[in-house]
Amino acid sequence: MKAILIVALIAATGISTSVVYATGTDPMLARSIDAGPITASWIQFNEVFTGNWQQYGELFTNLQAYLFSRIFLFIVTLVPVIFFFHYLAIGPKKFDHSGQQVYYFNLFNRIIHWVAAFSFSLLVITGLLVILGKMFGGGAVIMNGRSVHIFAAVLFLSSAVPMFLMWLKNMFPAFYDIKWMIIMGDYLSSKTKVVPAGKFNAGQKMWFWLATMGGFVMAYTGFYLWSFRGDVDTLRLMAIIHNFLGAAMTALFLAHLYMSLFAIAGSLGSMLSGYKSQEEINILHSRYKPKH
Repeated sequence: MKAILIVALIAATGISTSVVYATGTDPMLARSIDAGPITASWIQFNEVFTGNWQQYGELFTNLQAYLFSRIFLFIVTLVPVIFFFHYLAIGPKKFDHSGQQVYYFNLFNRIIHWVAAFSFSLLVITGLLVILGKMFGGGAVIMNGRSVHIFAAVLFLSSAVPMFLMWLKNMFPAFYDIKWMIIMGDYLSSKTKVVPAGKFNAGQKMWFWLATMGGFVMAYTGFYLWSFRGDVDTLRLMAIIHNFLGAAMTALFLAHLYMSLFAIAGSLGSMLSGYKSQEEINILHSRYKPKH
């Protein structure tokens, strides 16, 4: 299985790189990061993409000029505030990490996860720079951020394929996931109770499907926007899908970040060492039966 995943990783890297250079247009990735040509390309992109606002209706004008930036600003301010108050009111779940340990994530799992985590973090940061560019004054920083966004997309796509394959069998919904959703994984209670979950809980499964399948859709729509392929209406449709899906992925990314860093004390350690405490598994992954 590991050999298959390694081959898939190499193939995905080659495919994603080939796709980037397949377009007949003058690709951004082939240019050095310089404010001059990037700025000119960005102006060209806006001319093709926006056109005459009034000619194409008020709806798209409002979405592109007003709504998207407000949606993303709302997400990056409100979601952290909610989690901040959750931490103050309920606090993290704590488990004994000095007792019996279970090997939970192998080395290949961890490498792929960290490549995906690093590239996705870059995508979120640079995507926000582009969406909220006016707030930061525009300029070369925003233009260069768009180039980094493209590099990060290629890197993420290369890790998303093997990540999808290696965890797919554990990510299908189960009946006990319904109960997990009803009680919200017991994260709304300060008491520690046994919750129904397999190797991955319902929240992690939702994040997996959105990050992988959503990531593939983002790559598809992003390729259209980067290469200028298609007519104006197609580019506008791709932008709407890209922005709405990007907003949903940003919100769940922040949730995943909070859960990993704060909601469960020591949770990040399992993705560094590969081990989880038996106590944590018994409480948070009670349906999981590790192989000894």
